[in-house]
Amino acid sequence: MLRFNILGTLEFMHNGRVCVPPAPKVRTVLALLLARPNRLVGIDSIIEELWGPEPPKSAVTTTQTYIYHLRRKFEFEAGIDDSAAMLSTNPPGYVLRIGEGQLDAIMFEQLTAQGRVLLDEGRAVEAARRLREALALWRGPALANTTAGRLIEAYVTHLEETRIRALEMRVQADIALGRHRELIPELRSLVSAYPLNEWFHGQLIDALHRAGRRGEALRAYQQVRQILNEELGLEPSVELQRLQHDVLTGGDTASRPAVRRARVGAPG
Repeated sequence: MLRFNILGTLEFMHNGRVCVPPAPKVRTVLALLLARPNRLVGIDSIIEELWGPEPPKSAVTTTQTYIYHLRRKFEFEAGIDDSAAMLSTNPPGYVLRIGEGQLDAIMFEQLTAQGRVLLDEGRAVEAARRLREALALWRGPALANTTAGRLIEAYVTHLEETRIRALEMRVQADIALGRHRELIPELRSLVSAYPLNEWFHGQLIDALHRAGRRGEALRAYQQVRQILNEELGLEPSVELQRLQHDVLTGGDTASRPAVRRARVGAPG
């Protein structure tokens, strides 16, 4: 079975063999089709993604050539007998038909949704496991080897926001399991990668406090306060300020959530 991967570099695989379409614009066409699997992608959308608002006069013919090259690639690399059925022409565009388990992005979103349900049901062990499976599908920035126009850029943003939410939920599951000390190194990396995400900062402050590292927790609060002030001209959220008060007074943060999901720097 042919499998497509976009959570990292764009590639497709068959029998363990990895193939990456060498031509940049062919990769862009494939990326756009994979962003809308089993749905019609209009040729006008493809042309806009490839050339922007001022396409060449040969845009339609050239796009048809790129589709032809993709079909030949599927035939040659994966032995697809009827590539025209898999990548079909449906005026005014094309449909890439893929099945269950053929696209890593679909698998990621399904596993993330399952993890969300398990977390809501209080099944933290299973939720953490499912969300780790989802996050393990990522090999780097989505479509890293693809030139993105407006449509692909929007899709990549959606994937990255879903990834951040999956990370948040997995951290929530680990917190519910009492893994505060184990989370501290990862949370330090997360606040470095997402400096405007107050939620990650709040979890780091809370984890340090619960681990008995009060001074480090207070320094972590001052760090996020400085970042928000310098970057956005904002003070920390009310939840973060309450968390700092708990650290200062030796309050028990375990009795309530540390911080709601971030108001900035995280998916809405």
